[in-house]
Amino acid sequence: MNILIKDVLLDRKIRDIFIKDGRIEEISENCKREADRTINGKDKVALPSFINGHTHAAMTLFRGYADDMPLKDWLEGKIWPLEAKLTEDDVYWGSKLACLEMIKNGITAFNDMYWHWEATAKAVTDMGIRGFISAVFIDMFDRKKGQEQIEHNIRLFELSEKYKPYVTFTFGPHAIYTVSRESLEWMRNFSEKKKILIHMHLSETQEETQFARERYGLSPTEFLESIGVLSDKFIGCHGCMLDEKDCAILRKHNAKLVHIPVSNLKLAVGRVFPHFLMEGIPFCFGTDGCASNNHLDIIETMKFASLLAKFFTNIPTMMPAKVTFDIATKVAAEIFFLGDWEIKVGNSPDIILVDTMRPELVPNFDIYSDIVYASNGYIVDTVICMGKVLMENRYVQGEEEILKNTKMVAKALVER
Repeated sequence: MNILIKDVLLDRKIRDIFIKDGRIEEISENCKREADRTINGKDKVALPSFINGHTHAAMTLFRGYADDMPLKDWLEGKIWPLEAKLTEDDVYWGSKLACLEMIKNGITAFNDMYWHWEATAKAVTDMGIRGFISAVFIDMFDRKKGQEQIEHNIRLFELSEKYKPYVTFTFGPHAIYTVSRESLEWMRNFSEKKKILIHMHLSETQEETQFARERYGLSPTEFLESIGVLSDKFIGCHGCMLDEKDCAILRKHNAKLVHIPVSNLKLAVGRVFPHFLMEGIPFCFGTDGCASNNHLDIIETMKFASLLAKFFTNIPTMMPAKVTFDIATKVAAEIFFLGDWEIKVGNSPDIILVDTMRPELVPNFDIYSDIVYASNGYIVDTVICMGKVLMENRYVQGEEEILKNTKMVAKALVER
């Protein structure tokens, strides 16, 4: 499909952008090329889309169900009992709602870890966005269960071919306290052979660090290094308890991180992302699931991340707006091997159009400052993913059905 965006603001100049099959072929003042679809870009700014580095998508079903609780009570008393009841259909509709919400917030790619892998894959494909999808790998140090999980993941890897280009299979070992050394070593080998990303919770809580010290005599990061799991394909999520030695190890192995400030603040994990130690470690932002964040909005997350960095370091210039925006777009794309995520001829980034006539974006001295500090996802008017228009004038085709069905599915799940 050929798309022509007319009279849009790009790098502070009014330009036309011509896109063919997802690749930008022309940026000019007055493009004359024929297009299958023309979009009016007047009073809008063109930007690369956002990437959500860590989600549990179908947990949209749990939004607002169990808030303001201690972490242990929240998990054991509310979340795990509901998750045990989840069906494939539940996860399909919960994931579809998550995709809708992310599109509405200008997110076109997300990194997910949840149950019923194929249900999420179907939702992603139906919605037309990019999903890096892993099944939750938990064996609780049981060899038989570990072998079952290995066979299950091999099956899903083979199955993932039918969902391309929307779905990329990834490994999702839950954490070092729920996955055995043997299973992690198998994933390491399979990942190296097939070039698969490993997406894992890392150093989220003090209890996790204590577990690693007691079982292995090492920190979680030291343990993962000792068995060769860390590489440029490793993505560790949360990282609140990382110390200087841990970060040196991650840097050495070109490992990546996901900073998840809103969820970590809400669940009061006890420490914040160690900003002073992040030099040389690529990291992006994630929302986590809607049970612990309530919202799948990276713009909101960017503001929390930037303000928390300034507060934690007592340096008001820490994580400035443009740097924060680049972390959510360009750096995230590098982490997920999505190529050059800038709007330039020859590139293939997903594109969003932001409505500059929103009152919170006026007088618009600096678009990056306005986005990070003054707005939320509702400023996004149009979303283009892989050369297809997913949203225009803030409307996504079929959104009414998604909202209606997901509400019924969530209520039925709680009453089941």
